[in-house]
Amino acid sequence: MNIGLVIYGSLDTVSGGYFYDRKLVEYLRGQGDSVEIFSLPWRNYNAHLTDNFHFRLPTHLDILIEDELNHPSLILANRGKHPYPLISLVHHLRCSEQRPAWQNALYRAVEKKYLNSVDGFIFNSRTTESMVEGLFVAKKPAIIAHPPTDQFGSRLSEDEISSRAESGPLHILFLGNVIERKGLHTLLRAINAEPLACNVSVVGAMTAEPRYAYEMGRYVLTHGLSSQVTFHGLLDHAELVEKLKSAHVLVVPSSYEGFGIVYLEGMGFGIPAIGTTAGAAGEIIEHGKTGYLITPDDTTALVEYLHLLAEDRSLLRRLSLNAQARYLRQPSWEETAERLRNFLCSFVQ
Repeated sequence: MNIGLVIYGSLDTVSGGYFYDRKLVEYLRGQGDSVEIFSLPWRNYNAHLTDNFHFRLPTHLDILIEDELNHPSLILANRGKHPYPLISLVHHLRCSEQRPAWQNALYRAVEKKYLNSVDGFIFNSRTTESMVEGLFVAKKPAIIAHPPTDQFGSRLSEDEISSRAESGPLHILFLGNVIERKGLHTLLRAINAEPLACNVSVVGAMTAEPRYAYEMGRYVLTHGLSSQVTFHGLLDHAELVEKLKSAHVLVVPSSYEGFGIVYLEGMGFGIPAIGTTAGAAGEIIEHGKTGYLITPDDTTALVEYLHLLAEDRSLLRRLSLNAQARYLRQPSWEETAERLRNFLCSFVQ
């Protein structure tokens, strides 16, 4: 197949969504398909809407995959009869994020118009599928294809996981770009609220939202948390593996996750996760069994669960082993990608 993929910026951008896109391209090319990347420049939302005045669909493809993130740029290009099927790869909807209601009403209207312009959907989770259905978008062929979570594999034995649970102060890992949606402020406020023998490793890009990252750094300094909290920035593969091997609990209390690949990646190392009830984290984290779910910004609940894990190491051990078992039940990316490619083939045969 001759396949196109529309994205913003570079395919090498560090985020879960772009990792999904990269792995999909890698798999399709490995199956002998030609995949051409069509990149539009990163700008603000209003500027992206102006892309409609000049961006037009290429004409030489068998099928085009559009990362739904690009929706404001594609409405006019998708209008009318398409020269080939258009498939929207939906990681999560912009209108599902926390922001003032009037803003989300605008985004909802634009996204609904875009979603009705395509011929099929690739969803990363049941939650994302239900969010699209909630916009009363016309029913179209779709597949739920979970993101790849096996880039690290399971690296620790049950004995190693059990031994780690019994040792040292609670090691908390925050893994994700330092942006407001990921909820680092909730974690820092929890650490500051009550004394807790712990250390926090913050691993992720500090450049996506520089002002927010600066505010988090200032919070650590002004509240005397520098001895407990370390900002590592982006780490290479080997360094990240070491962080995953040593962590007791993964805390990413996002205001919304379309899937939450990071929770499963942590579970591959036997790390229970704390996420929120907003979005798809609940498809991965079973409350009280593989981690905990809190409402967004609920510092009080997060304090309670962190103290519980720090003080009851048998509980931490049990949740850690349950977390690894949950990871091992996840289908491999090869299985998922094969289903996804068959779905694409059904449009062009």
